[in-house]
Amino acid sequence: MDRLLTVDQVAERLGTGVRFPRRLIEERRITFVKVGRHVRIPETAVEAYVSANTVEPILLRPTGLRRAA
Repeated sequence: MDRLLTVDQVAERLGTGVRFPRRLIEERRITFVKVGRHVRIPETAVEAYVSANTVEPILLRPTGLRRAA
């Protein structure tokens, strides 16, 4: 069983305010579970969201030394 996090806990893990995870839930951009009237987000869903939206840096190749004229 995956650990279920509150919206406040998800906001703290993402380093955002509470509005951001609530918006993700409203737009159905993250998996969530309704327990009665409470909303919980599985820990793996937060990890999946972060990895899906992670942008890797572009590695530039060295072009060699350029000499000034």
